[in-house]
Amino acid sequence: MLADKILFIDGEAIILDKPAGLPVDAPRDGATSLVNHLQSLTFGFRRWPVAVHRLDRDTSGCLLLARHPKAAGRFTAAFEARQVSKSYLAIVSGIPAEAQGTVHLALRKTSTAAAGWRMVGADAGARDAKPAVSHWQLLAAHDGRALVRFRPETGRTHQLRVHALEGLGHAIVGDPIYGRSTASAARRTLLHAEHLSVPRDGKPPVAAHAPFPADFAAMGFAPPPPPADD
Repeated sequence: MLADKILFIDGEAIILDKPAGLPVDAPRDGATSLVNHLQSLTFGFRRWPVAVHRLDRDTSGCLLLARHPKAAGRFTAAFEARQVSKSYLAIVSGIPAEAQGTVHLALRKTSTAAAGWRMVGADAGARDAKPAVSHWQLLAAHDGRALVRFRPETGRTHQLRVHALEGLGHAIVGDPIYGRSTASAARRTLLHAEHLSVPRDGKPPVAAHAPFPADFAAMGFAPPPPPADD
């Protein structure tokens, strides 16, 4: 049950602290996904809520659900207009040389029979490349790893995972695709959607801050102060 994972709820929205390992969409392997829990998240509504955006299976933290179609349309438009404030925490496999920065690196999909598909950095003008921008801040360092806050402007598939590897030069710990050498250091990709805020006309924003994950603490890191504009 996910009822105890609710961070925000009103007549339009639910923000859920999605557990790591739970896919948003039903996966090909038949594993339990968010879809299997939607009926338990109606809270008196006839309609099941729907996910407005996606988090990777391994990623924990703030996931927005819309409780009716009109709200879903408004929230989707806010994401598309880049009006949504998002921040993520990640533990990366090395310590960046700078304290903060911005990664401007377009992304495109590549696929091979041997390795399957993945996203890679690309020249902005390359065919099928999509612009992607991520701001980042070094929060702490411990045992050769770093706790980093990412604030993405765009929401491309695997954006932060590729920007960590190709922009910062350090893959996210536990990432099985972009950080194979670090895969044994954690049971999952250590990426956490810590904060989400969606503006609404005439109403307070839909907003929540997800608790610091236990597996991040197990790596020797303490919960950081929230961003100044959260």
